[in-house]
Amino acid sequence: MSGSREKEKIYSGFEQGPIRPPSEASSLLIRITRNCPWNRCTFCPVYKGSAFSLRSVDHVIADIDGISRHINRLREMGNQSGQISREDLNKYNTKLDASDRQTFAAAVNWFACGMQSVFLQDANSLIVKPKDLIAILQHLMKCFPWVDRITSYARSHTIARISDEDLKAFAQAGLNRIHIGMESGSDEVLKFVKKGTDKKTHIKAGQKVKKAGIELSEYVMPGLGGKGLSETHARETADALNQINPDFIRLRTLAIPNRVELYDEYAAGRFEKLTDVETAKELLLFLESLDGITSAIKSDHILNLFEEIDGKYPDDKERLTGVIRKFLEMDPHQRMLYQVGRRLGLFSRLSDLNNSEMVGRAEETCRQHDINPENVDSVIDELMKRFI
Repeated sequence: MSGSREKEKIYSGFEQGPIRPPSEASSLLIRITRNCPWNRCTFCPVYKGSAFSLRSVDHVIADIDGISRHINRLREMGNQSGQISREDLNKYNTKLDASDRQTFAAAVNWFACGMQSVFLQDANSLIVKPKDLIAILQHLMKCFPWVDRITSYARSHTIARISDEDLKAFAQAGLNRIHIGMESGSDEVLKFVKKGTDKKTHIKAGQKVKKAGIELSEYVMPGLGGKGLSETHARETADALNQINPDFIRLRTLAIPNRVELYDEYAAGRFEKLTDVETAKELLLFLESLDGITSAIKSDHILNLFEEIDGKYPDDKERLTGVIRKFLEMDPHQRMLYQVGRRLGLFSRLSDLNNSEMVGRAEETCRQHDINPENVDSVIDELMKRFI
């Protein structure tokens, strides 16, 4: 097992890691590992320079107990409608020491979100010993029996090595969704970006999760193969997913911030990044190549050009691919306005181009920054870096 068990004996307070999936925005974040045990992917800026470690079960349990204590107090504060006055919150908060205020802040946020889900951090929490993970899951369910979803990130490489019996035990203890960053099903692409796994392992891991009765959310990164491997990336990724049939396929379009290793390849001309139009063509090929699955397709991130790519196969396949065809059929000026408006947060669907007020704001931005169909992709590249 990679990583190291933390050596400190004294509990130093509630911890939260830096990221979680967008779909877990309302979840309570419980950190059971720190950072990423692989941490070599050339496209990923998270955790770089940070060592991986496992938190002790006792410390994780202390985090959960702290949240539980504050949740119970919040419930006591609430009136018949469950509402709590700002004055009561502040009065309670001032009585806490500094280390406990972070726990309370997390409890308040979760309380306000409805307390329905928990996300286990950080990047690969299933790397902990099975008995430790089960102990944590069981304690979560003991403290919060009303929770309907407990989820975690995991690497395919790790899941492939976990026994079917242990995965089923995780499910029985309460873990009911796993997020995997597949990124690509192409061995060429996976090797190039140093993903640390291959297509065969992705398929094996995904099938094991499904067999265990745990919901599976697979992440795909359009554009990751660059221009040279675009078609291979689309077809091989679709083929892998066809063999897995995950519950969710989530799109995360490639962006290349200056601080990642892939940027050096890009700056040196060894990696040719796709334009938005080229990415759209790749995405169309990918969606057309998905077959025989019943997965939900989600485009729930601002990095993605098409937020309205949201549906379930096979029923919505023609509607989803039709969105991209419509974009590709637009004249260059209209496509430019949509690209800019989408990345500014003005547009969420192609039909927003019928809103004269929003289009006017996009046009004004283009005028102010001298954006035209020829340079729009370079401007978009800079905008996208801000969202990572």
